[in-house]
Amino acid sequence: MRLRALLDTDALGLKLLGGEDELDRAVRGVMTTDLRDPSRYLSGGELVLTGLAWRRDAADSEPFVRILVQAGVAALAAGEAELGDVPEDLVVACARHRLPLFAVHESVAFATITEHVVRQVSGERAGDLAAVVDRHRRMMTSGPAGGGPDVVLDLLGSDLDLRAWVLSPTGRLIAGSKAAGPALPAEACARLAAEHLSATRTGRRGPHRVILGSTTYSLFPVRSTGRAPQGARDVRETVLSDWLLAVEADAGDWAEERLDLLHGVTQLIAVERDRRDAARTVRRRLAQEVLELVQTGAAPAEIAARLRVAAPVLLPGLGAAPHWQVVVARVDWDGAGTETGPVAQALLEEILVDPQSSGPEHSDRIAVAHTGDEAVALVPLPAVSTEHDGSESGVLADALLQAVRSPLSAGLDDDGRLTLGVSAAVHSAEGLRGALEEARHARRVAAARPGRVCAAGHQELASHVLLLPFVPDDVRRAFTARLLDPLRDYDQRHRAELIPTLEAFLDCDGSWTRCATRLHLHVNTLRYRVGRIEQLTSRDLSRLEDKLDFFLALRMS
Repeated sequence: MRLRALLDTDALGLKLLGGEDELDRAVRGVMTTDLRDPSRYLSGGELVLTGLAWRRDAADSEPFVRILVQAGVAALAAGEAELGDVPEDLVVACARHRLPLFAVHESVAFATITEHVVRQVSGERAGDLAAVVDRHRRMMTSGPAGGGPDVVLDLLGSDLDLRAWVLSPTGRLIAGSKAAGPALPAEACARLAAEHLSATRTGRRGPHRVILGSTTYSLFPVRSTGRAPQGARDVRETVLSDWLLAVEADAGDWAEERLDLLHGVTQLIAVERDRRDAARTVRRRLAQEVLELVQTGAAPAEIAARLRVAAPVLLPGLGAAPHWQVVVARVDWDGAGTETGPVAQALLEEILVDPQSSGPEHSDRIAVAHTGDEAVALVPLPAVSTEHDGSESGVLADALLQAVRSPLSAGLDDDGRLTLGVSAAVHSAEGLRGALEEARHARRVAAARPGRVCAAGHQELASHVLLLPFVPDDVRRAFTARLLDPLRDYDQRHRAELIPTLEAFLDCDGSWTRCATRLHLHVNTLRYRVGRIEQLTSRDLSRLEDKLDFFLALRMS
């Protein structure tokens, strides 16, 4: 707003004392101060309000005005309540430095002026930002990318003082404005994503209000511009793939104009999302071609030739990938009649991104295809090393879901499941068919487990745990009850801790000394407890068969 507009507002009670030729100056903010040197709090363009408490005598006016002029303020407004009239020495100093000076009538509170200026300036900034956002949208939709989500978030920060971040549905940080300061902690990102997915599943319209600690956030969905309107599709088709805009503010009391502006910002970010999806087309096509060759039993030489084409795309500069892993994912909805493969594909692309990375383009080493209700990822590994414990590095099933389990569980709600299987690394085209079957089998193992989000790796396919999920529930209950219920009943009556003793004894491979040390018991006390276990169950813990039965019962209970 202009200084001239302040004089035209009678309710502000301002009287111009000097600076008639400077009334077209723009006012970008307002500040109230009685400090002798307020320069550290000034950034330029402010209307400075003062009650003159800083002035002890006439000599103080000149340095005070000089400080304001050097800081680039727009004008000074002095209250008449303290001294009755604005001192002449202040009028002279302002005239000397060409600083417009107003007198504020004693009946007008500084708060009234502050509220008026802030309201006017904020409205003008919002209008300016809306124009910038609209221009940026047109530029991006008709030509090269205009800088990505960071550009529009920086606009929000600089023009509306809004701290904002773009998050993926798994809680990964996509972008954040420079004004937002340090990146949101991973835990906060996951919480916001979970709250957003949960609110979306209930059908509530955004923005969604979330309070973390003492901070309020408003969450706006970022939906692809190429999809059907929200009301025309099942929300489950996109809930696990849409981004969100998190703004550190309570949008509940915002004016309609500001809400419209933020919705325009989400549309602008959606353009970048669609551009990112388009960039994945080549990688998706490569994965689809390899998957079809593997499933149709093509010759290894043909598959190897296709892999040589894929490797430079997925591993730029390396030329070839010495090892590959296969990851299979499936999303199942209760009563869903549509193909869920595309949902699983988008979700798997997101899950395979390093959770510590940020930005929209950290998935350039991932190729994901989908067939029916299943997504299949082809993951190239520059090298596979053997860790100190003998295990191989690479994609690990449990690690994939560790950071995303909470938000995805909220998005799946009570009618969806995500199951995922990971193969071992293979070093040739001949091994891909086996890797695909291994990953699919591991996914079936994960599907047999309880929980909304489950994963299994190739390591588990050579273990007894492979068999346990497929034991029928009634057989499982009868087997564990026959062996463990007598011990549970005894523990409940006598507080004897026979179950923990049994677990420790088996974990120590039947070693009396190690088990007694672990439980902080005398060996004789341990022998008494084991004898009681054998007496109650009619089993002998020196026999391998009975040890195995107890072990399986504990694992299935």
